[in-house]
Parts: sequence; structure tokens; C-alpha cells
Amino acid sequence: MAEKDTSNRGFGSMDEERQREIASKGGHVAHEKGAAHEFTPEEAKEAGRKGGETVSENREHMSEIGRKGGERSHDDEDSGSKDDREKTRGGSSEQHAQAGRQSHKND
Repeated sequence: MAEKDTSNRGFGSMDEERQREIASKGGHVAHEKGAAHEFTPEEAKEAGRKGGETVSENREHMSEIGRKGGERSHDDEDSGSKDDREKTRGGSSEQHAQAGRQSHKND
């Protein structure tokens, strides 16, 4: 059976800007009708917890976050006052990234 060419059909084939425009309209209509789900604080907390767990499972991503944080910390040292520099922890960005990788070894 031959497959149909669907590359130019449907929501997924639209550019991101057009998808966002359509999705935004749907969200506004749902809120106007009162049909949109509004998270309770408890639901929002649970969703955030689940998202955090999922993101933290990606060790490469977490290592990158740590590396960027270390780089940013050291960038701030160059431009900050002496008092600000004394408040930051030492170590290179690579050392910070290594520490982040080591902290996940026993997970």
C-alpha cells in the first residue's frame, strides 16, 4: 500500500507562528466560555514537581545548567564589587559542572 504525502497538511505542517496563533485563539475562546481548566495551587504544585523530576533525569541538561551557572557566576565576579566577589564560591565552571555530575552518581 502506497503512503500518502501529507507533508503539507494539518496543524503539524504549519510554521510555528501560525500554530501559536491558532492555539492562542483556542485558548481565549475556552476561557470566554468558561471551559478552560484553571489549575488550583495544589495542581500547579504537583505539575511543577513532576516537570522538575522529568527535567532533572536528563543528566546532560543538568550538567549544562550547572556549567552555565558557574560561567555566569564568574562573569559577575569580573564586573562586581569586591564585596560581591567574596560572596561567590570559588572554582572554575568546569569544576562546577563536574560537581554537578558527581552529585547525580547515586541517583
